[in-house]
Amino acid sequence: MKKNFLLHGAMFMALAVALGAVGSHALSTQLTEKSMHLFNLGVNYQVYHAIGLLTIGIVFSQFPNKKTLLAGWLMFAGIISFSGGLYFYAITQQEWVRSIIPVGGLLLISSWLALIWAIFSRQSDSDE
Repeated sequence: MKKNFLLHGAMFMALAVALGAVGSHALSTQLTEKSMHLFNLGVNYQVYHAIGLLTIGIVFSQFPNKKTLLAGWLMFAGIISFSGGLYFYAITQQEWVRSIIPVGGLLLISSWLALIWAIFSRQSDSDE
């Protein structure tokens, strides 16, 4: 399972770099300043959380439990809904997608909290 999070993290990172390039070259003349800001915000959060997924893959090798697994899948879903929602809204201005973006943010926050829970619930006696 850690391999999945490492793979997904690397794929999200590659996609973020590609989307950043598309945004700065192809979309910069097509989008409003506000839309461009939202698009770039999506890229930034995707980069941060792609690193987070890579980290979860590494942590999973040390703490292979359901809480770490939960953290990884919450982060995966959060990246898609938060960054993906920002990309979609920036490009299309479809108002309905604005209700999905905060859910993505909550998923990302929840993933970090689940990771903290996973790490601290598995401390050995020597770590205390």
